[in-house]
Amino acid sequence: MRLSVSKLPKGAMAMTLVLYHYYEAARGPFRNLSSLPLEEAREILGKIAQEGKTFASKRAGDYMETRLKLEGRAREAFIAKGGQPANPYPHYMTLGPCDWLCSWYVEPRVIQIGWDEFDDRSISFTYGDLFPTMRYEDGKPYRKQVYTKDEIREVIARYGLPQEWNKHGDRGPERYIEVQIWDENVIGRY
Repeated sequence: MRLSVSKLPKGAMAMTLVLYHYYEAARGPFRNLSSLPLEEAREILGKIAQEGKTFASKRAGDYMETRLKLEGRAREAFIAKGGQPANPYPHYMTLGPCDWLCSWYVEPRVIQIGWDEFDDRSISFTYGDLFPTMRYEDGKPYRKQVYTKDEIREVIARYGLPQEWNKHGDRGPERYIEVQIWDENVIGRY
């Protein structure tokens, strides 16, 4: 695992972090339904549902509408914290590896990018996938929250990595820390 967290003498945190993007080999990386006109995105989801081979085939009929609304809320929250998203929608990665995500694909592939390659103002984080993080009602303090790079360090120091304490998903909906990439400068190389 390439994720390491260590405490420094003054209580500060030093992190060497890697972001992971999981995708279907046949489709390629950083394909984004949110970038498409709504009807085209619905058609693609319909085909995926008909095939029934992947995790995405089980998504609800209103998935795109919900996704666009949640992405808008995340974007607004990130801007309120000083974020400068170049795109109206994010691309998605995870903070650290999450082997469970490989089960979402027929032929999974993964790209790893160091988090230092990204401008702090171009990436945000949720403690868990955006959908349950923004919608799940259980009173946990990280629900409905979007974090900056500095803030997510503190959240990890307090709660750990979900992919370590909830590897099998039996302790709640958070299985990984999701990264929202709001700029294509770095990922465009992939």
